[in-house]
Amino acid sequence: MQATQITTNSKQSENMQTASILLVDDEPHILTALKFLMTQEGYEVVTATNGAEALNVMDSFRPDVVVLDVMMPGMDGFEVAKEIRNNYQLNKTQIIFLTAKGTKEGRRAGYRAGGEIYLTKPFDNDEFVESVTYALQF
Repeated sequence: MQATQITTNSKQSENMQTASILLVDDEPHILTALKFLMTQEGYEVVTATNGAEALNVMDSFRPDVVVLDVMMPGMDGFEVAKEIRNNYQLNKTQIIFLTAKGTKEGRRAGYRAGGEIYLTKPFDNDEFVESVTYALQF
């Protein structure tokens, strides 16, 4: 008997159960581009322009993945991640940092704050989509 390999693309598998993403960035053009990209992939997408707004959104919206910029006015992405990790209702939320802060210290701080993935800007769209897909497996 010969084994048959079955493959599905990410859009097909996501459409079975729509995953939700919260995008947090203070640059409107990045939010617009990422929202378009992820909506095209079949995800439910909500945006916030700063850390405080993101936390307010998460009072009623429980995203599967949060994509955080690090350098934002007021509350930075590391602080937001720590707040998420301290909220038991959000303990399964995966955190992806998407930032221009690509130093070793920045990466370490991101992982210490509770991030699962740390991507730097400028970013590759395919790599970003793959990172979100990967984070949703956990």
